[in-house]
Amino acid sequence: MPATSTPSSQLSSVLADWYRSRARDLPWRRPEFHAQFGAWGTLVSEFMLQQTPVSRVIPHLEAWLERWPTPTAMSVASPADVVQQWANLGYPRRALWLHRAAIEITDRHGGEVPRDVDALLELSGIGDYTARAVATFAFGDRHPVVDTNTRRVLARAFDGRSQPRPAARRDLVMMQELLPDADDDSAVFNAAMMELGATVCTSRSPKCGNCPIATRCAWLSSGFPDTGDERRRQARYEGSDRQARGAVLKALRDSDAGELPIDSVIHDWVDSVQRDRAIDSLIADGLAEASEHLLRLPR
Repeated sequence: MPATSTPSSQLSSVLADWYRSRARDLPWRRPEFHAQFGAWGTLVSEFMLQQTPVSRVIPHLEAWLERWPTPTAMSVASPADVVQQWANLGYPRRALWLHRAAIEITDRHGGEVPRDVDALLELSGIGDYTARAVATFAFGDRHPVVDTNTRRVLARAFDGRSQPRPAARRDLVMMQELLPDADDDSAVFNAAMMELGATVCTSRSPKCGNCPIATRCAWLSSGFPDTGDERRRQARYEGSDRQARGAVLKALRDSDAGELPIDSVIHDWVDSVQRDRAIDSLIADGLAEASEHLLRLPR
């Protein structure tokens, strides 16, 4: 059970009031967004928001949904179109997974994003978080939704830790215990916990003076102890294989035909072995294709 004596109903009420007055105005939270794009809009936004800042996602999301407003519309696109449209969002395999998910939704579910969590989990690129986020935020069902921001709030407010432990099922169990009974209230609670972690209970500079549950926070009350960080750290981007892969894809996207002679692709990259490794890995991931002496976006 959470390490607090605060009734979950009281906690929910406090967070709901704070969220309704302080939450950021984001496109996927607006009623008109849901009216126009439904669960598909939620699904696309969740794919894009994985490991990508909100500020970078918003313009790409709008362009994406203008081009492919439904799963069926996207299902007939080519992989090259999808990778091209993904642009510089990073982790481009997400674009291919989303494309496959659109095809699966069209073929298996008549072009309608499924509501059931198990059915969502069967789609390409969808894990525990995304499945529950779509079921909760698109359909209003009662599920615990736990992302990195939520985990940090749970760790500090209820476990008294400065940083969360690596992702574990216990976080889902804790959120399940905290959820209000009503579906609508549980959706707001999920969103509020995520928003609190994203804007107030941040990783490096938490704004405890602005926190609506500061008086209930185990970490604050124990004097902000440094309990360490057991999570695996992401490798630096500069000079990494990820940067080389991104440079190769950008060169292909910027070319008129989506293809280039292999020898000319980022030919001036400082590390030729890393360049070749990046090209090979993109081909292995289905993000590029080699034909004779050409490298091109997938067909």
